[in-house]
Amino acid sequence: MSQQYPQNPQQPYQGGPAGYPGGPVPPHQPQSEKSWFARHKVLTVVGGVFAFMVVVGIAASGGDDSGKGSDTAATAPQKQAAAEPAEKADDKAALEKELSQADRFKAFIEENGTAAEKAAAGHITKVQGADESNGILDSADVYTDFTGGMMGPHQGEGKLLASAFADWKDSENGLVTIYDEKGEILSNGNF
Repeated sequence: MSQQYPQNPQQPYQGGPAGYPGGPVPPHQPQSEKSWFARHKVLTVVGGVFAFMVVVGIAASGGDDSGKGSDTAATAPQKQAAAEPAEKADDKAALEKELSQADRFKAFIEENGTAAEKAAAGHITKVQGADESNGILDSADVYTDFTGGMMGPHQGEGKLLASAFADWKDSENGLVTIYDEKGEILSNGNF
């Protein structure tokens, strides 16, 4: 019983001379490694053409002012006339930003509301969340100096304020909650 053992423990012994079935396996010879660009010629050419087109596009539009002409004597008076209404709109927007949300809501009711809404607007103390809109669930809170909560005597005024708020602000999925002076819900509504 003669048993042969392999000389190299990493190379399995196959039992016969090299070149014959069952013979020793020659060691693995690594193939020459080519770069990624050499192995993917088509993708390299497509990428190069795309990069060239991007560079040409940037170079072609480099000096353009997006259709804005220079300020010549013919266009300057038109720009001044267009700037005056824009300045008035900016002044109005700046004035509105100086006012609190409650003051802007009261001003809206004073200008567009019914007599009952105007009377209820006199009881507004604070408005929160009227300027914030996330498109998912817009929520605003209106605080008043009414008493009694949802079952109290001022529930009707709360509904009027919720309705006026819906006229003032518009949202696809908004909820306005009207609170009394103790923080209890007086009314709520969609806006």
